[in-house]
Amino acid sequence: MVPQGALRRRPRSSPSLTLRLCVPVLLCILGVTGYAQRGAEDLEGRQADPRAVAGGKIVALVFVRTDCPISNRYAPTIQRLSAQYADKAQFWLVFPDKDETPASIKKYLRDYGYKLPALRDPRHALVKLSLAHVTPEVAVFSAGGQLTYHGRIDNWYESFGHARPAPTTHDLDDALRATLVGKAVAQNDVRGVGCYISDLE
Repeated sequence: MVPQGALRRRPRSSPSLTLRLCVPVLLCILGVTGYAQRGAEDLEGRQADPRAVAGGKIVALVFVRTDCPISNRYAPTIQRLSAQYADKAQFWLVFPDKDETPASIKKYLRDYGYKLPALRDPRHALVKLSLAHVTPEVAVFSAGGQLTYHGRIDNWYESFGHARPAPTTHDLDDALRATLVGKAVAQNDVRGVGCYISDLE
């Protein structure tokens, strides 16, 4: 029995117990942080940072989905622009849908005749970096890694399912030209029309 008015002493934790409790928590935190920082991956499952291997070129990340009809219709435009700027800009196709497998993406590339390198972004590292919301949208980065433009390719689509006979603006082309000469892009955030990227935070 503890005498009245006496203070009960709290048992002291042993250093070994504290260490055993803290280490798993610390490892968990570090693990989550590392997981969140993991970037996109190529179709062989290797981690890849498209900006790090651009070789001094500007970078264009084109977000697409294999099941998005608007993404599919833009395939010729994407390939034309990537060929036009091949010596100055590195284009990448980025697939943000978690359910798309390397096999399904490889089939998509064959079906649409793509020769561009492709990345999977199931953890949305590039989506967040690029402020992308729908497919197709494009993010343009300067040679120094600065995001200079994010948004639509052009205004071909007025809304989902409603397309103009031909686009009257060429937003991506304008952004590439401006970025190459170091000028600010006049309209650097133009939301695209297409299929929403799921599970955005």
